[in-house]
Amino acid sequence: MARKTNDEDEDLDERLAEAQAQIESLQATAADAEARAATAREELTAAQEARSSLEAALAEAAAGREAVAGELSQVRSQVEEVRSQLAQAAVKYREARLAAAPEVPQDLVPAAESLAEIDEKFEVAQRIAGQLRERMQEERQAARVPVGAPARRGQDVSALSASEKIKVGLRELSERG
Repeated sequence: MARKTNDEDEDLDERLAEAQAQIESLQATAADAEARAATAREELTAAQEARSSLEAALAEAAAGREAVAGELSQVRSQVEEVRSQLAQAAVKYREARLAAAPEVPQDLVPAAESLAEIDEKFEVAQRIAGQLRERMQEERQAARVPVGAPARRGQDVSALSASEKIKVGLRELSERG
């Protein structure tokens, strides 16, 4: 029996050594798991902070987008108002240019939104009006009677008798015919 106890003791020692090795292995595994868990907690905390930062940035961006949308709407309305004022100014400018040059027909200068376009059309209209004026002057000059002796008048018949007046009339008639 003494041998059994020795064998049993050795067997127990081996088992105890194996158990001790398993405990050390489990302790190392547990320490490793605790270290990984601590790392995972740190990463989780960092991820949560990043998420919070991103959510705050997203909320800020959304608020900024709404502000930009409001400003954009305001700018659009201002642009429309300026366009309207520009159109009114163009109409008044056209009218002023036409009033300053009454020889230019209004039909030759169409309404436009651009002052440069109005100026361009006005210059074309002035050229056309100038050409027409020159033609009309040429026609007037061609139809003009030269200065000189007045046209011949007939003989003064007021002092003549009736029979003499008839004779003068017949003579003039025969000369014409």
